[in-house]
Amino acid sequence: MDTFDLDFLRLPDALKRIPEGVKPLPRHKKGEKFLKGPIPWDWLSMASRISGKGKALHVANAIWVTAGIKKTRTITLSMKILRGMGVNRNAAYRGLDVLEDSGLVSVIRHRGRCPVVTINDFEDCKVKDGIPITAKQIEL
Repeated sequence: MDTFDLDFLRLPDALKRIPEGVKPLPRHKKGEKFLKGPIPWDWLSMASRISGKGKALHVANAIWVTAGIKKTRTITLSMKILRGMGVNRNAAYRGLDVLEDSGLVSVIRHRGRCPVVTINDFEDCKVKDGIPITAKQIEL
């Protein structure tokens, strides 16, 4: 019976090291917040291209951060994380409206409470020729 030497396939130590002067990608420190992935690129790209008032991309990032922490696609969107990103309440609601209109998220709203947001699959979004379409544009 032949034995196969796996060490033969290993890279030499000289090739494993990061070349001098090249820094590795930054990592979060223990206890720091971070954006958990993977986030579908098409979903994120669509959120960044949505036109309209509000900070849709900021809101989208806050939704994904919260979803990563909770490990679920349905979250309660708190203003605390959005305020930390420099987004006021009105801009957050406008951004959330645009995300909802495009189909990226579904939202359940109750007066006096934070909205409950569900992240939808990109396939459920409204797109024409690679450009996001909002419900307002469909009505026109």
